[in-house]
Amino acid sequence: MFCGTPSYMAPELICKIEYDGFKADIWALGILLYAILCGKFPFKSTYNKDLYRKIKVGNFEFPDGVGLSLSAKQLISKMLSNNPVERPTAKDVLNNQWFLN
Repeated sequence: MFCGTPSYMAPELICKIEYDGFKADIWALGILLYAILCGKFPFKSTYNKDLYRKIKVGNFEFPDGVGLSLSAKQLISKMLSNNPVERPTAKDVLNNQWFLN
């Protein structure tokens, strides 16, 4: 059952496959961190069907001129990995170089 804001949904939720809630939450936190630091969402569309397609593909770019550090980009990229197994744990995020600086 879908619940929540579509822009924050992890690919595995959109694909309606079994998922790890912790890994899906890391995805949502990655979306939030991107939005805070970049001022926009990494995946955006007027229509949910197109938004879901973009999320499933997983391609996003960091906007020019925002001044994100390499460590911030790397952390967000790991959090927004389409493979949930590759996403960091909450402990990994809290111990990340960017987060500690």
